[in-house]
Amino acid sequence: MYRSVYDLKAFYNGRVGRVVRRVLQARIRDFWPDIHGMRLMGCGYAVPYMRAFKEEAERSFAIMPAGQGAHEWPQNGGGNNLNCVVLSEAAELPVETNSVDRVLMVHDIEFSEFLKPALQEIWRVLKSNGRLLVVVPNRAGFWARADWSPFGQGTPYSASQIAFYLRDNLFVHERTEGALFMPPIKHSLFLKSSGLFEKLGRSYAPFLAGVHMVEASKQLYATVDRGSGSGVHVRGRKIFVPRPATQGAGSCRIKAHPKDGRDQHRP
Repeated sequence: MYRSVYDLKAFYNGRVGRVVRRVLQARIRDFWPDIHGMRLMGCGYAVPYMRAFKEEAERSFAIMPAGQGAHEWPQNGGGNNLNCVVLSEAAELPVETNSVDRVLMVHDIEFSEFLKPALQEIWRVLKSNGRLLVVVPNRAGFWARADWSPFGQGTPYSASQIAFYLRDNLFVHERTEGALFMPPIKHSLFLKSSGLFEKLGRSYAPFLAGVHMVEASKQLYATVDRGSGSGVHVRGRKIFVPRPATQGAGSCRIKAHPKDGRDQHRP
C-alpha cells in the first residue's frame, strides 16, 4: 500500500526529514560522484535526493507511482524550470528504451505490488552502461519499526533479498552499503549527532543500518549453461558397436578371419 505523496512531502519538510535527506544525499553522492552529461530518472519518491543533481545532469526527471499521487518538482517551477514529474504505472513507464544513464529508486520497492514487471521496465529504459541505485529499508534496522516515518511503511528487505530480486531480473549486483545509522528518535541531540552515528555505524555496527543502498548494472549477456548431466568414464577397454547391415543388391557380408581377427569382405 502506498503512502500519499503529501505524507512523504510533509516528512521531508520536517526536522527529521531534513536530517535524513542530508545523510542519504551524501551517501548517494559517494556512489555517483559525477553525473555530468547523464540522464537521471527517479522512481518512487526520489525528488528530495535529486536536488543535488539537478544542475549537474543533462536531464533529470521523476516517475511517481499512480497509487501514490504526484506533486510538482522543482517547487519553484516557472521560466526554464518546468515541471519534471510524471505520474505512471510502474510496469508501463513512458520512457524510451535504452535512454537513461542513472536510475534512483527511493520509497519504491517496499511499496511495490508487482515488483518483477517494475524491475523489467527499469531494465528496459536503462542504457547498457547505466546504473541502478536502490534505497530500501533494512528489515533488521530500527527505522523499519518507526511507523511514523516512510521507512516504517511497506515491506522492508534484507540485503540478500534485494540482490536476489535484482539478479532474477537481469541485473548484476555491484555493491551494497548500509546508511542511516542514527536511531529514529526526534530529540535534537540525536539529530545533531547524525554524522557521528554514520561514522560509528559503518565501522562497528553495519547490521544496524536503517536502509540498504544497493547498486546494480544491466546484464547484457546470459551465462553459459554447463548442463546438468554427469560424465561417463570409460576404462581402457575396447567397445564394440554393432554396424548396421547394408541393404540392397550390392550388399556384402562381413566375416572375421579366424587367426588374426581382421575382417574380410566377401561379395
